[in-house]
Amino acid sequence: MSDKIIVYWTSVTGSIEIKKKQQRIEMVLSGKNVEFEKVDISLVDGAKEKMREICGEKTLPPQLCRGDKCLGAYEEFEAAIENEELDAFLKRS
Repeated sequence: MSDKIIVYWTSVTGSIEIKKKQQRIEMVLSGKNVEFEKVDISLVDGAKEKMREICGEKTLPPQLCRGDKCLGAYEEFEAAIENEELDAFLKRS
């Protein structure tokens, strides 16, 4: 698998908190011209299983991955932004 950034997310959630986190990740990545692929775990067959295989069984979206390596969840993403370490978090050179 390639090493592109993948954001596992869901279009089917009643959680406003999850929706806001997903929107924030998309806004930041787009704003910084970071290429990424969104994978909707509620619509793509096997995506939820793949996300949990990479990031852990109890994992909930949104999750960020680079290829088959889990980068972290929203909290780690926000911490990286706050610490001005987003490129390091995303493993970008």
